Amino acid sequence: MRISVVGPTYPYRGGIAHYTTLLVRHLRQAGHHAPLYSFTRQYPRWLFPGKTDRDPSATPLRVDCEYILDPINPLTWWRLVRRVRADNPDLLVLQWWVPYWTPCLTTVGTLLKRNSTIKIAFICHNVVPHEGGGVLDRRLALTVLRQGDALIVHSEQDRHRLLALLPAARVVKAAIPTYAPLAAQRAQTVSGRDLRRELGLPAAGPVLLFFGFVRPYKGLEYLIQALPRIREHLPAHLLVAGEFWSSREFYVRYAQEFGVEQFITFVDRYIPNEELQPYFDIADVVVLPYVSATQSAVVQLAFGFNKPVITTRVGGLHEVVRDGVNGLIVPPQDEGALAEAVVRFFTDEVGARIRAQVAAGATSEGGYSWDDLVRTLEDVARELAPGAGGRRR
Repeated sequence: MRISVVGPTYPYRGGIAHYTTLLVRHLRQAGHHAPLYSFTRQYPRWLFPGKTDRDPSATPLRVDCEYILDPINPLTWWRLVRRVRADNPDLLVLQWWVPYWTPCLTTVGTLLKRNSTIKIAFICHNVVPHEGGGVLDRRLALTVLRQGDALIVHSEQDRHRLLALLPAARVVKAAIPTYAPLAAQRAQTVSGRDLRRELGLPAAGPVLLFFGFVRPYKGLEYLIQALPRIREHLPAHLLVAGEFWSSREFYVRYAQEFGVEQFITFVDRYIPNEELQPYFDIADVVVLPYVSATQSAVVQLAFGFNKPVITTRVGGLHEVVRDGVNGLIVPPQDEGALAEAVVRFFTDEVGARIRAQVAAGATSEGGYSWDDLVRTLEDVARELAPGAGGRRR
């Protein structure tokens, strides 16, 4: 098949860039003609909340692509439309995650619908943004996503959200695939033992890892609140590794208020691919106390390193983290339940069982492989083909 993809890839960083790269890589490995069109620029500097959107990794994930699209330059939108029309793919895959992309993607979709039979599938990483979801966000999502012939989501929550916005839409749910390929980037410069010493972590005792961009919806403050109760039972240390997209000082003051600042290490930077292994090596468990979510690439990254996950019952997280099998699930915004789960993980037999099951492959690719997502796109393309009489799922 001919399946064209539009999305971020190297030199851009983060979960969606990795997602795009791995998807295109697996489409090509499956024998599909899969051109990738990426961005000459993602965001104006004043709009981007982080330090940079560029990936500093010495061992980045890469695929061949054409850098063509600037979301604030309409001339490049026309250029992309002409390239896609020339390709005449069986399916064009566009990706949606924040309302910023509304003008660009709406225009691209509208132009391609004129005098063209090209079918469009949107992969919806978030139907509405994590820190939003109001009337305007829903309206913008509706404006863009109504251009899609099929809409692919990664959680039951987003499936319901989409059907509430577009009741007649063809909505397909597919599991977010594994990020285990990042675990293969093993050109790390330090071992887990060396990193533990370099960061000044205690030589012994459990390490709880909170990983990824630090944003309000991820609920780090509830883990900080839980830490005093955890330390009543365990000599646990919290390692927060990821760039802060909100005030770092807020969390430092929070730790001081709860008297646990000496038991927390903040690493305020994006962790390059080659440094992932030692960070996960020193972690006993990954703790993600999210307040809201659809899915999380961090969960699949943790599983790629064979690490159990303790997280909250929000979005589709509980669809991947199976309580008592490869992790533990607690209610959101409940520091007491979170503390109890962490303590139980280290002191009860349920934690020992989870660790053994994860080591034995309870987080393996079954159901979460990129080949599964490729097959989903193949099915969508066949259903949308002229005369196929496709049905909504």
